[in-house]
Amino acid sequence: MTALVIRSVQDAISAVPYLLGFHPARSLVVIGHDGPHGTCAVRLDLPVPAAAGERVAGLLSGNGFRKALLLGYGPAGEVEGSAGATAAALTAAGVDVVESVRVCDGRWWSLTCTDGCCPAEGTRYDISTSLIAAQATLAGHVALADRDELVRSVQPVDGPARESMRRATQRAERRFLRWAREPATRFRSRITEEGLDHVPRVLARARGGPRPTDDDIARLGFLLTDLRVRDEAWIRIDEDAPAADIAFWRDVLRRVEPPYVPAPASLLAFAAYSAGDGGLANVALERALEADPAYSMAVLLRSLIDAGVPPAQARIGMTPAQLAAAYREPTQEAG
Repeated sequence: MTALVIRSVQDAISAVPYLLGFHPARSLVVIGHDGPHGTCAVRLDLPVPAAAGERVAGLLSGNGFRKALLLGYGPAGEVEGSAGATAAALTAAGVDVVESVRVCDGRWWSLTCTDGCCPAEGTRYDISTSLIAAQATLAGHVALADRDELVRSVQPVDGPARESMRRATQRAERRFLRWAREPATRFRSRITEEGLDHVPRVLARARGGPRPTDDDIARLGFLLTDLRVRDEAWIRIDEDAPAADIAFWRDVLRRVEPPYVPAPASLLAFAAYSAGDGGLANVALERALEADPAYSMAVLLRSLIDAGVPPAQARIGMTPAQLAAAYREPTQEAG
């Protein structure tokens, strides 16, 4: 969603749910624009601590954004105080705050208008008639009802689907653990070999055919514990058009058993990050780090997002052949 062109308050209000992936509530949303990296949206819970506002100001300024819009969703007292302090921090950091508004119950109020030109009862808006909303929908973006719904969209399946995955995982574990009688190096080698064969095939089937079976997903979850296999899946994410990857890795994350969550959660986070969907990237990372607080890919992505690094600056752009060569190089040097 980094290509959005925001020309008015109505545009900004219409864009926010698609920039975040959900309709915000009791939030301050800071939209950075007029910079080298398209459009950036950062959401903060109300009330906003002074340190958080200063961090966002530093993030936008550090990434070259010259202008910002502030949209506060919530009670007037909370919005006005938080928006005022954050606007001051942005101005101090060299970012021009072109407008600050409060949004509530289908209306918006300017917090910067001082000449009485804005109606006291607020200005009505209708996202459904917005060109930006239409463009976002056409591009396949969705805006969920709230952040809780976004969180639920990456939670594990339950009921019969969970029991079926549990049985499939037990079958996969029994199969792979038979190999554990072999020397450790040979065991890891066999896992890697099978993973490098399985990942491209299951991705190809998922993109052009039926949904992967439970046995496919259980096998994939186990194989992704091998970092070489995980990296193979990572570089195969289409950074220019990651919608299919988002759908695939969200499905995998929801279906794998708990020990196998970190890799698919991190891969989903990277696909969402590549799409500019920070909301989904964040909730996916929450699942990854909850399962393993030290998981390296999740820790790296968390650092990139917290630092406000745009996806364009974190592109991998590596082919499977290049990845294979990179993994071979240390072995050749050691030999």
